[in-house]
Amino acid sequence: MVCILIAYLVKTGRREALRPVWMGIALAVVLSFAFGAALQFGSETLTFKAQEALGGSLSIIAVGLVTWMVFWMRRTARHLKKELHGKLDAALRMGTMALVVTAFLSVGREGLETALFIWTAAQSADDGVRPLVGALLGLLTAVALGWLFYRGAVRINLAKFFTWTGGMLVVVAAGVLAYGFHDLQEADVLPGLTSQAFDISAQIPADSWYGTLLKGILNFQPDPTVLQVTVWALYLIPTLLFFFAPGRVSPNRATPAASPSDRVAPKEPEPHDTQVAVPGARHTDVGSGGDGDTERVHDGARREGDAAGGVEG
Repeated sequence: MVCILIAYLVKTGRREALRPVWMGIALAVVLSFAFGAALQFGSETLTFKAQEALGGSLSIIAVGLVTWMVFWMRRTARHLKKELHGKLDAALRMGTMALVVTAFLSVGREGLETALFIWTAAQSADDGVRPLVGALLGLLTAVALGWLFYRGAVRINLAKFFTWTGGMLVVVAAGVLAYGFHDLQEADVLPGLTSQAFDISAQIPADSWYGTLLKGILNFQPDPTVLQVTVWALYLIPTLLFFFAPGRVSPNRATPAASPSDRVAPKEPEPHDTQVAVPGARHTDVGSGGDGDTERVHDGARREGDAAGGVEG
């Protein structure tokens, strides 16, 4: 989104508007970091059960936000650039403050969702370092890809990009949702904490490198409860089927189908036009394309003009 906004201003020669746009982006980033810090340090003063209840509730909210986001991005991917350009044009007409607000809202919404999702993932991993390192690497990758996209070195098909990244996010969100329900079970909000669906800790130890990798990426747990597995399956399977179902992407608004009212009106006949019928000329006078046909058309046009002007007598 940042690349689309900045590239549009540069290409249209409106570099003076870059400062308020960057200001709005900076405010959105600061708000996202402040929200993440409030989640982290605010939860440390709570009791264990209150922390688990808060973490579980926020995990469910984060999954809801991410699910809404991936479906929205999938649906609007083809005309996202045009939509942002339209908002930016409207903000340019309104003034500097409107530019700041436009950039702030465009980035801030995604920033808050990202902060919440990273916090819930870090809570479920019980490791405050490695999830943050992964988040930092992801942000640096996004910055690098954004710069290449802006310079024209990389061209991205937004429809395909959001389809596959959205599908992967749905898989990750399923793990976060399952762990959120586990937190609620530990907080005694939901029952069934001791009812395990299976236990494969011997085959996939939680402290092994592959167990840690599965935990960090998919929130995999080798000894989940029955409720966790049920919630995971009930969310993942229908959501993926609905997400990849045909017709989930809106048609390109830039090329709407032509309506009957948009059709080009027939050309009005001109006296010098040899390819259209002239009032007063016979149908046999037009169409063969020969020299004789051309003369008869001009004769018909002259006769029509004489009749309209009258003859002096």
